[in-house]
Amino acid sequence: MATETPPPSKTHPQLPSTEEFVAVQESAEFGELRRSHRSFAFPLTIAFIAWYLLYVLLSNYAGDFMGTKVAGNVNVALVLGLAQFLTTFLIAWWYARRAAAHLDPKAEAIKSRMEGGA
Repeated sequence: MATETPPPSKTHPQLPSTEEFVAVQESAEFGELRRSHRSFAFPLTIAFIAWYLLYVLLSNYAGDFMGTKVAGNVNVALVLGLAQFLTTFLIAWWYARRAAAHLDPKAEAIKSRMEGGA
């Protein structure tokens, strides 16, 4: 049975040395990649943790507010609890889009340069 893809190469690529890893880690390009990731991920992580803790605190100390009916048997607690799931998925989607557009090309350039020895 013929396939479209060639068989995997039997030769193993030369792994970068420790000095090469350290040089890349100390490079301005890697520092920019790290800054770009942190400037997006850290604030979102802090915001989500604060949002989650607000929900927990409201559940513990604002029972009357959380028990307020919104529609039928749906109360504020249920709406905010489901909003936790929604924000989790939205943050994951947003991060994936941002990483694909901004982080992955920079990381791929660094990786290909290290693997290619350029």
